[in-house]
Amino acid sequence: MAPISLRKVEETAPALVSLYKSAGVSLTKHGLSGQRAAVYLVVDYSGSMRPYYKDGSVQALADRVLGLSAQLDDDGRVPVVFFSTDVDAVTDISLGDHRGRIDRIVAGLGHMGRTSYHLAMDTVIDHYLDSGSRDPALVVFQTDGGPIDKLAAERYLCKAARLPIFWQFIGFGDPGSKQFDFLRKLDELPVPQKRVVDNAGYFPAGADPRKVPDAELYDRLVGEFPQWLAAARAKGIVA
Repeated sequence: MAPISLRKVEETAPALVSLYKSAGVSLTKHGLSGQRAAVYLVVDYSGSMRPYYKDGSVQALADRVLGLSAQLDDDGRVPVVFFSTDVDAVTDISLGDHRGRIDRIVAGLGHMGRTSYHLAMDTVIDHYLDSGSRDPALVVFQTDGGPIDKLAAERYLCKAARLPIFWQFIGFGDPGSKQFDFLRKLDELPVPQKRVVDNAGYFPAGADPRKVPDAELYDRLVGEFPQWLAAARAKGIVA
């Protein structure tokens, strides 16, 4: 499986060329050049997320994840799960149809509920297993706060540690907020007492995530992926 070529990105999504190039630089920097992975995006659709949809922060993240996916995957598409109290939508974004895609999806969704991670995690796990992919998965999981069922989220993450899936959580909002205490806890769950390998990372993107430079965002998105790959290979989780 070859990644998407620069030429194809130029032809199908010229607005994403700089993101594609920046993602490639970060992957090389972290020793991931040539690595293949299935990339997923999970986005929070709870009521407190309304400003981030309105100001384009969610669309900007989707575009950046597409740029990264084009370096790691070969189909030019990223499966996207929208979640709040339940799973609100399972769809995708693609290189050829990325402009305004988030707004178009959200226009068809209903009430913005509360925040519940584990159902979205379950959806990603099922999608990945059903896909038959032989490559590991990198899941970019965006939220602006902790879940209503913390125990269930922790249980899912620990069980999923035996699967070739890495969860990179990214927080939208005040980095010092107690809303992110749970994500900081998830990031540091002990190995092997709680999970067989460290299968998750977390970083805050701040109150205006669009201001995070592309290079910095990509470094944070893939920074812990190599260590997880090494640990997962050592345990036979990743071939």
